[in-house]
Amino acid sequence: MLFYDRALSGSGKLSCASCHDPANHYGPTGNASVFEGGADLHRQGRRAIPTLTYLERMPPFSIGPDLGNDDVAPRVIAVPSTGNQRGSKSATDTASSAAHIVPQGGFFWDGRADTFQQQAGGPLFDPDEMASTPEHVTARLNTAPYRADLLALAGTRGEKDPAFLREEALFAIGRYELEDRHFHEYSSRFDAWLEGKARFTPLEREGYLLFNDPRKGNCAACHLDHVTRDGLPPLFTDHQYEALGAPRNMAISRNAVPSYDDLGVCDAQPDGRKAFAAYCGMFVTPTLRNVATRHAFFHNGVFHTLETVLDFYAVRDIQPEKFYPRRVDEKIDVYNDIPEQYRSNIDTIDAPFDRPSGETPALSENERRAIIAFLGTLTDTDAPAVAPAVDTVTGQTGKRQDG
Repeated sequence: MLFYDRALSGSGKLSCASCHDPANHYGPTGNASVFEGGADLHRQGRRAIPTLTYLERMPPFSIGPDLGNDDVAPRVIAVPSTGNQRGSKSATDTASSAAHIVPQGGFFWDGRADTFQQQAGGPLFDPDEMASTPEHVTARLNTAPYRADLLALAGTRGEKDPAFLREEALFAIGRYELEDRHFHEYSSRFDAWLEGKARFTPLEREGYLLFNDPRKGNCAACHLDHVTRDGLPPLFTDHQYEALGAPRNMAISRNAVPSYDDLGVCDAQPDGRKAFAAYCGMFVTPTLRNVATRHAFFHNGVFHTLETVLDFYAVRDIQPEKFYPRRVDEKIDVYNDIPEQYRSNIDTIDAPFDRPSGETPALSENERRAIIAFLGTLTDTDAPAVAPAVDTVTGQTGKRQDG
């Protein structure tokens, strides 16, 4: 009920489900790069809306050894003071990078939250998103139709301590995202294939092989697609961070300000641009589950089709004019969304990014189409989740989808 309650927002018109639509696998509906929220619903969000699915095995944020196909947090160690120590990664040997020191884990594009409870509070109090305040949330919780249910969780301390009551509400939202199976269904055709209950088409099979070929797509180097050592289905992410050099998205108004830069994981840490310079420009590798249903890609939502995304991977440095603008001197402004001093963090060594200008792309256009066909097998097939909702006037509960 909290997840669907619009009255918690500053505008009274947004709920968690407004951005994380259950009918679209708890991701955004539509193809806008970022969501418009705020008290007046006209403030742009800073980044593309991530899905809330398949986060149940997310480790807390840390910087340490690359543990490959493990869903555990590594030992946190000192950050390298000079240069990015990241090494090459291969789809057929993810363990070979275990000596590399990498940022990994945490919620949001930059890993700034470690728990579902912390994640739930981020959009709620962000002035560009749900734009609420602690006082507004407390007032709503004390008058909401679900107040008795919440107090049954929060106890007498919740009645006396507004801050504790708010934290219990966020805890309840976090438990909903963790416990409701619709947030992690594992019901795709790929999952059926893993169980021997389905087969790929010839094109999907070709895409699967290209996805795992270290000389071609090499996608599985970061989007791990094998059953874990504990026998769990793959999440199609290693929870790690990459700087891919996505072009600046001028559809986001703040990007028109030359001094504005979004540097991801290093901006989420105190004094990050100095202490975490080796990771500036890096954003988390998202799950590819349900990716075929999405319409905004990368942290800034700059691309809107999988075709464009695969083109970017295949010819970013071979045909940079397809993605980056020209400067006043007519030279192509490559990697234009990352300040020059951090561009050494960008991945230029892993296939398919290892092809300089003038070389043949690692993936042909037909091979890119095959990978996209394979990605279509990752869409969950269960009926969309429909959660109980509360009419903010009558207090009656029913079934509805909020989007």
